[in-house]
Amino acid sequence: MNRLTRRGALAMLGASALAVPVHAERFAGHYRPQAEPLAEGVWLVRGSDAPIAFENGGAIANSVILATADGPILFDCGPSQAYAQALSALAQGLTGKPPVLVLISHLHPDHALGASAFDPAIVAALPGTIAEIERDGPGMSDAMFRILADWMRETQLVIPARRLAPGELSVGGRALTLLAMNGHSGCDLVVRDHASGIVLAGDLVFHDRAPATPDADLAAWRGALDRLAAIPRTLLVPGHGPVDRDGSAIAQTRDWLAWLDAALRDAAGRGLDMTEAGDMPIPPRFARMAAARYELQRSVSHFYPAIEASVLPRIDQPEGGSQPNGGRTGNRPITK
Repeated sequence: MNRLTRRGALAMLGASALAVPVHAERFAGHYRPQAEPLAEGVWLVRGSDAPIAFENGGAIANSVILATADGPILFDCGPSQAYAQALSALAQGLTGKPPVLVLISHLHPDHALGASAFDPAIVAALPGTIAEIERDGPGMSDAMFRILADWMRETQLVIPARRLAPGELSVGGRALTLLAMNGHSGCDLVVRDHASGIVLAGDLVFHDRAPATPDADLAAWRGALDRLAAIPRTLLVPGHGPVDRDGSAIAQTRDWLAWLDAALRDAAGRGLDMTEAGDMPIPPRFARMAAARYELQRSVSHFYPAIEASVLPRIDQPEGGSQPNGGRTGNRPITK
């Protein structure tokens, strides 16, 4: 069992790694994204279900390629310029044309830093996501360089130049519905492709991979899952994990978030410290979820100090008190 030390917990409040990794002087290698056909003109490019690490080049998030008469649309473009260049070449090989639009689902670097490979004019996001990238992007980029070293060569932070609005969008004869939600981050883009009925959920949905929570509002996230469940679809592409064909990924994500919230509050009420909370048993129903212990321990670092403050009585106030900041610490982790 991996133990969460207090030093480790404090480290996770900032970047995942603040020291240059031992891999930094080794050449990173090459990305080789593979396309899985989902429907006519729609392909999934799967990410690794592991945490961001030098060994996987940070390529842990799913991307989707949508063919249009004008050229392909990319939904999320990965963690680095080199990855996005490989993804772009893959899309051009499948469609015969270079990408004409890159949709960024949310601010996190495994989804957004690949924008470095494209003209900012074709990189698009919701206004809330653009603001979050402007705010947190420099720190995220710095952390990714420290973790991934040579994989990040020539990657630069790109602010999407095209502002999306919820509603209908048509590109090269392909009709999409754009929806603005939040919960995993402050602003999460969801896309429904009319022709195939496929829903691209971004990181609002994880499938057989424990959800990451660095910018999460758990109550808002559960509300977004309710909205997602009501959208007609043929299948759903999560931000991480395999395609969901029966709605089980939405239910699984909701189940994990509900358990996490209740378990952390129970642990705080029982007086467990952060190390003990990070080592508490994970229910057997989550045994198939990749990175479960890792994400539990990260969620402890994200939420636990404020949960303790809200659950435990304060001895410096006669009537007790709490710190009502939504169950968060106020420190913003900058990687996934």
